[in-house]
Amino acid sequence: MKNKIFKIITLLFVTTSFAQFSTGERSLGAVNRTIQIDTDPTTVTMTLKGPSDRWLGIGFAASTMATVTDMFIWNDTPNRDYTPNTVGNLGHNLPSPDASQSWTIVSDNVVSGTRTVVATRALVSAGDYTFTNNSSGIQIIFAVGENTTLGYHGSNPHGTAALNRFMLGTEDFSLKASSIYPNPSTGTFVVKTKTTLEKITIYSQSGSLVKTIQLDGKKEENEINVSDLAAGIYLFELQNGEDKAWKRVVLE
Repeated sequence: MKNKIFKIITLLFVTTSFAQFSTGERSLGAVNRTIQIDTDPTTVTMTLKGPSDRWLGIGFAASTMATVTDMFIWNDTPNRDYTPNTVGNLGHNLPSPDASQSWTIVSDNVVSGTRTVVATRALVSAGDYTFTNNSSGIQIIFAVGENTTLGYHGSNPHGTAALNRFMLGTEDFSLKASSIYPNPSTGTFVVKTKTTLEKITIYSQSGSLVKTIQLDGKKEENEINVSDLAAGIYLFELQNGEDKAWKRVVLE
């Protein structure tokens, strides 16, 4: 009985103190345009996909350009954190980069014309939208530009989305919840996990051992270069102690 009570208390502690939430990957109105927002008790991680030859913009906690107060915009400058100019013109004025750039770009990869950007920041950041680590929804607006130079989006895809969230369970923190991107790749993959990673064993499609990569086991995101391998389909076995998972990847 004591053990059962202890397990219940432990589960409640883990659920309330270390819970993480995710929107899952959500479409932004077109093929290869998606967003995913993940939070933990201190940090928000955003994964944004879109065309590599256009700027990509996300506005938080608003359904119109005239009401948004905080934006993330990938464009041809180093700035990513923006405050819209909503004075007149229904918010269509050019936004201004914040003096303090709160977003940190973790990775920025382009494969076959699709850009995948992973960015993080603290849940609470002065002058920015405050993210919460719970199951509440996140209202966003989104837009894609004419090119990589920030300007009016014109008739390019733009709109609003209500992102629902769910709490990640125990399974979501195992290696089974890991992701590999970009996939396909020309040789460089990023392996992102919810836990640390010690080893990657690579097998051919026929099951033959191709390569083993040892990692320091201290990071939740590892960049893997396998450009020395021939183009084809491979199976990556991810391992951390007794925890294992397998991912199918394509090398172009």
